[in-house]
Amino acid sequence: MLRSKIAGIGMYVPKNIVTNQDLTQYMDTSDEWIQERTGIKQRRYADRTGETTTTMGVEAAKIAIERAGITAQEIDFIVFATLSPDYYFPGCGVLVQRALKLKEIGALDIRNQCSGFVYALSVADQFIKTGMYKNILVIGSEKHSFGLDFSTRGRNVAVIFGDGAGAVVLQPTQDPNQGILSTHLHSDGESAEILAMYNPGTHANHWGNYAAFKEAPLGDQFMSHEMIDNAQNFPFMDGPAVFKKAVVKFPEVIQEALRANGYQPGDINLLIPHQANLRIAQFVQQQLKLSDQQVYNNIQQYGNTTAASVPIALCEAWEKGKIKKGDLVCLAAFGSGFTWASALLKW
Repeated sequence: MLRSKIAGIGMYVPKNIVTNQDLTQYMDTSDEWIQERTGIKQRRYADRTGETTTTMGVEAAKIAIERAGITAQEIDFIVFATLSPDYYFPGCGVLVQRALKLKEIGALDIRNQCSGFVYALSVADQFIKTGMYKNILVIGSEKHSFGLDFSTRGRNVAVIFGDGAGAVVLQPTQDPNQGILSTHLHSDGESAEILAMYNPGTHANHWGNYAAFKEAPLGDQFMSHEMIDNAQNFPFMDGPAVFKKAVVKFPEVIQEALRANGYQPGDINLLIPHQANLRIAQFVQQQLKLSDQQVYNNIQQYGNTTAASVPIALCEAWEKGKIKKGDLVCLAAFGSGFTWASALLKW
């Protein structure tokens, strides 16, 4: 049976370290306040003149390609996950193709926010298993720092997010003891607006109200001064509501992956959750009765890098020797949408 394996992995984070104390210059907050609620001590911010979502993804990709033992010209498909693309369109996938001087291969962009990398991995896994492609580059990259509200008004969101990228090269394998065992994807849009960035967007601030839309002046339906004044161009999050949903769906989707493959939580060598909030990860760890050695968290150093958080944590854990050949590794994510997902693999 053909499976997909991670043949190479890489990560890139900007050099610029921003501590909790640094943020007190811009908003009414404190190191104690941030750590108590999120576990975050610092995060990385991209250079505003030279680093973009694409360039960070490219740097992570170069490392993954080298570690896979192939050349860039052997990549035959790109899947790029992000919520912070360089342009509204086109997507970052084609920009990676250009930057790496790849062949005229396909490039697919995934917009599943925090769950983006696991979704992207699942999509790439299907292409590998069908034999359509043999070297797929999967990237998760984010540059949040350009779009946060660095004021007391926006502190609940701004203190959480950081910049960075992670990438893997996926290849086929016939080894029954290696590769992705299964992926599990879910969504529920009922509460989509409690974690969202409302504008710019085509809903024109009249979402669900066609009569109001018809009365809106032409040319004032994508971004307006009113939208900016109401901070609708910044991310909005109802933190407690997100937390309540996450601590239910995270364990559920992890257990789903384990049951599908005949495993129990105790069989996991390493769980790598999306680095949303250290308190969420600790709650999930407690629910599944996992030891500290079975869960890898690095949100303390990088903040929440959404689509990039799983591949960054996976790469860092592997580089530290916490993942060995044959280990059972579970990846899980939950975020805006809501969407949530898991992937279970043998390293």
